[in-house]
Amino acid sequence: MSEHSFYHIDKSGKISCIPTVEDALAVSKGEGFIWLLLCEPKIEELSMLIEPLDLHPLSIEDCVDDKQIPKIEDFPKNTFILFNYFSYSNKKLMINEINLFIGKNFLVTVYRRGPNGEKLLDGIEHLVVNDIGNIKQGPSFLMHVVIDYIVDKKFEAIETLEIELENAEETMLLNPSNFNLVDLLHLRHDLLALRKSLIHEREIFVKICRKDCPFITEKAIYHYRDIYDHLAKILELTETFREIVTSLMEIHLSLLNNQMAKAANQTNSTVRRLTFITTIFMPLTLLAGIGGMSEWSMMTTPANWKISYPAFLLGMIIIGIGTYFLLKRLEKIPTSKT
Repeated sequence: MSEHSFYHIDKSGKISCIPTVEDALAVSKGEGFIWLLLCEPKIEELSMLIEPLDLHPLSIEDCVDDKQIPKIEDFPKNTFILFNYFSYSNKKLMINEINLFIGKNFLVTVYRRGPNGEKLLDGIEHLVVNDIGNIKQGPSFLMHVVIDYIVDKKFEAIETLEIELENAEETMLLNPSNFNLVDLLHLRHDLLALRKSLIHEREIFVKICRKDCPFITEKAIYHYRDIYDHLAKILELTETFREIVTSLMEIHLSLLNNQMAKAANQTNSTVRRLTFITTIFMPLTLLAGIGGMSEWSMMTTPANWKISYPAFLLGMIIIGIGTYFLLKRLEKIPTSKT
């Protein structure tokens, strides 16, 4: 159990590190309270706490199942809270679980390592020492410090998501054709996961703030109301970011449609220009075909070719010019509306 830490906090605010869980459980029968900080415990290690702390076996099973939603469950001698820890890096959102058991004289914190093997609650002991004036009043104040630390990490993840969203927006507006829409879809999926978690977590604090949990003192509830406000703010930001992602997807589609329309207009202009040229040369091609036949020499006689062929060419030029101006004039006539 080298990954775990056990502490005893007495009423004077003195924090003592306990070497084993057995010693910590023995100390819990006296004054003050104990804090069991467990990092990735095995089911056997957690089962050791069922009888002495009267923990429910189903809550123990929830601690080793990483597919649970945030919730709060009240039992006769303790309350079980399942909370989520957010981290965002390399365009990937990680959601880890933090499990807390709070009783009259104990707080059990169960958590896992992060995606890179780091302890998610690394450094929490320093915050506990700094706030020992409040924490010595009971486990509910200690649990507030732990959850407040987790909520602060949520803010960091949200800020990173916001930067990612701003970069995606800038990239899309500068070059929509080369923009990878998959990035927006991933952001949308992450925001949906955050929203799902935050909604359940907000419900946890609604129950706490209305004094449903008997192990959180009335004096400590004021601190939990502050956490509730932070969660409400994060949820509001998440909803705002979801709307922005939806708007960006619509803008991206509009920009692509505009580019396609522009390309279609260019194609239509080219086809129209070619059609214009073809229309001018169609009668000239017909005349050239007739003039190139032997019947033309028969009609004009071979002796008059010096006059007939220049006259024929001149006629073709006049017809071509006339056709050109006729088509230009027809272009200026507005089409009648039906």
